[in-house]
Amino acid sequence: MTAGRPPRVLIDATSVPADRGGAGRYVDGLLGALGKVCGSAVDLVVVSLRTDLERYRRMLPGAEIVPAPAAVAHRPARLAWEQTGLPLLAQQVGAEVLHSPFYTCPLRAGCPVTVTVHDATFFTEPEHYDKSRRTFFRSAIKTSLRRAGRVIVPSKATRDELIRLLDADPTRIDVAYHGVDHTAFHAPGDEEKARVRARLGLGDGSYVAFLGAKEPRKNVPNLIRGWARAVADRQDPPALVIAGGQGHDDDIDRAVAVVPPHLRLLRPGYLRYADLPGFLGGALVAAYPSYGEGFGLPILEAMACAAPVLTTPRLSLPEVGGDAVAYTSEDPDQIAADLAALLDDEPRRLSLAKAGFDRAKDFTWESSAEVHIAAWSRARA
Repeated sequence: MTAGRPPRVLIDATSVPADRGGAGRYVDGLLGALGKVCGSAVDLVVVSLRTDLERYRRMLPGAEIVPAPAAVAHRPARLAWEQTGLPLLAQQVGAEVLHSPFYTCPLRAGCPVTVTVHDATFFTEPEHYDKSRRTFFRSAIKTSLRRAGRVIVPSKATRDELIRLLDADPTRIDVAYHGVDHTAFHAPGDEEKARVRARLGLGDGSYVAFLGAKEPRKNVPNLIRGWARAVADRQDPPALVIAGGQGHDDDIDRAVAVVPPHLRLLRPGYLRYADLPGFLGGALVAAYPSYGEGFGLPILEAMACAAPVLTTPRLSLPEVGGDAVAYTSEDPDQIAADLAALLDDEPRRLSLAKAGFDRAKDFTWESSAEVHIAAWSRARA
């Protein structure tokens, strides 16, 4: 009998990267929310990398946390283990549902499977991925749509694209918006902002912020070109700070090479997690002119830090930003025009900062967890 009893769910957290980018924030945010209901709404087992064991044990005191084999820290070994070792583990722990949070899943899991498909941009924006990556994820998404009992997506736009492009069954797709940790991402005080500026070597200088992976889809080269055109003739031009992982967009270096020498562009790499509110909330504008996102967690995090946001109306981004952000196109000339208009309009920046901060409160990991639990219950049934 399963009626009235919470589903026993095994979550595979072995794909979480050490840098805690978008995929890591999703899994951590979801598990943190599940930790508050563990045992009442879901009977949870988590398999993770050994480096994450203590993190998840603290986060989920009511759950069973299982270490994965050491070899799965390497991606090829993890993908092989996913097909063989993960189904065996699901059987050993008595899982009624297996949740795979990052596109791929076992072909023969031995129990119902739910999969999170984060976006459809491998189909809608294929030119922004190298061939091997594009081929792998296209195949993984198609397989998951066929094999999974339920597919969880972070936006209506992603759901609609999967239906339009791949004829996915809409009755098996659940939309669970991502949330934001409102303790970690908050409106920063003056001391937090000053500390980040000092770490970056900006002193009292102003800046435009970008935070994210340096992938072609993120459109960082055109942001650099647009920023340079918007500020080149200003008496005290704000810097541009491109923070986050290094990525694989060679066009960034070409764009940087032609930035006028009197402008300041910083690429500090990863910032400390504790510095992100001061970085985002201390910026004149947080700019994110992406070609398309499955959700757009960086703009939500910037909104939660009371940063005025400039982004594009592509795919899911209007679902997140609504009327609380400013929109531009992917073109560098239009980015330049819209960024310059924001830089010249302090009242509008303040209005967007407040509107974004208020709207971000609507996105919580608790709400996302509720959708996941309902999907697992349906999958078990």
